[in-house]
Amino acid sequence: MSLADLLDRDAVGIAAVFAAGEASAGEIAEAAIARIAARNPVLNAFTDVTADRARARAAVLDAARAAGQDLPPLAAAPFAAKNLFDIAGLPTRAGSRINRDLPPAARDATLVERLEAAGGLLLGGLNMGEYAYDFTGENAHDGPSRNPHDPTRMTGGSSGGSGGAVAGGMAAIALGSDTNGSIRVPSSFCGTFGLKPTYGRLSRGHSFPFVGALDHVGPLARSVRDLAASYDVMQGPDAADPGCSARAPEPIGQGFEGGITGLRIARLGGWFARHQLPESDAALASACAALGVTAEAELPEAERARGAAFLITMAEAAEFHLPRLRERPGDFDPAVRDRLIAGALLPATWVQTAQRFRRWFADQVAELFRHHDVLLAPATPMSAPPLGTATVTLDGVEMPLRPNIGVYTQPISFIGLPVVAAPIWPPGARLPLAVQVIAPAWREDLALRVARVLEREGIARAPVAAFGA
Repeated sequence: MSLADLLDRDAVGIAAVFAAGEASAGEIAEAAIARIAARNPVLNAFTDVTADRARARAAVLDAARAAGQDLPPLAAAPFAAKNLFDIAGLPTRAGSRINRDLPPAARDATLVERLEAAGGLLLGGLNMGEYAYDFTGENAHDGPSRNPHDPTRMTGGSSGGSGGAVAGGMAAIALGSDTNGSIRVPSSFCGTFGLKPTYGRLSRGHSFPFVGALDHVGPLARSVRDLAASYDVMQGPDAADPGCSARAPEPIGQGFEGGITGLRIARLGGWFARHQLPESDAALASACAALGVTAEAELPEAERARGAAFLITMAEAAEFHLPRLRERPGDFDPAVRDRLIAGALLPATWVQTAQRFRRWFADQVAELFRHHDVLLAPATPMSAPPLGTATVTLDGVEMPLRPNIGVYTQPISFIGLPVVAAPIWPPGARLPLAVQVIAPAWREDLALRVARVLEREGIARAPVAAFGA
């Protein structure tokens, strides 16, 4: 097996090859560094490359294997992190111009630490939308991340570099964040698996916030087993994140292989059946057919939930960024700055009403899950648009593209439910779209089981793009 072929495997597969002695960690690291050098000038996924750190970690792993020591589960698997996660020695950009004037991080983010402790080779920091306020992956300061399946198109955002790095074969796992859809949108546009866990399940410790009330963190990967493996090693309470749950870790293990016998699965209608372009409808239909899903359910007031999510996002983000808006307004992406200023002007009563509605909506969805175990919905209404696209026509109405990419993701993250984005390639499609596999709070295992069936049936897949060297 060539090293190039090895890099196209998922993280668990790479770790197995290393453990079997068929390739050294040093060889894997050098091959990954070389691939980044070859592909990143076009894809623009990485903003920082930590080559020396990856080499040093690889040397430790090679020595451990030579000494006959037990190897960690992701030994020698290349990974990278959205640049809002602290990486020791680098300023935490969070996609902004302002943050690169900060001192370098003194330590790693908690999830970076945990993935590296599990054997991962950290390759660097990844491009993202400024301060995570983005759905397109087009950064005004570092340039747009580009879709590996068609570099003229968007990766989606705000974890655009994360989607591009995985789909482009430059990292087997990438850390992303998801406030209103920022893991699920790049997963849909780039064709990767993505996990937005239950709110508070994975630590945000030592990462740069966007909206504390809505921020989630999680992995993008090439397979369901990679989602499960990385999720397992990243779980656990963390005092560095007050929002991180004190619940004991609940490992998935091989539970994602459990199948769907006995699970009550329904597709979401109503709001989630509107706004779709034909390719999005085809992706969801193919997933439902593969799973034998005929039942339909409706999330009550999903449109209102999306509106409330907008209000909370705008208000909380604006409050957090007020010092920067006052001191350095000219250093923001103007589109981000204007949204933040608008958020600062929102009446407090509107935001309070949105928070009260949030509690009501969570209760209504909990009632829905008394009748269903898993819900299916589109992740995005369209496949990846060309870079620079400003508008999209949905239901015969021309709308601004940027805010309407997240029409299906926002009502779900609004109440912190776990979701697996499963990438679907409808027949004849040149580009993928993801289906959201939505489970009740703390039941990531159910979402992963359903996604695994879609993967096993060949309906969901995350191939590395046929790009470059």
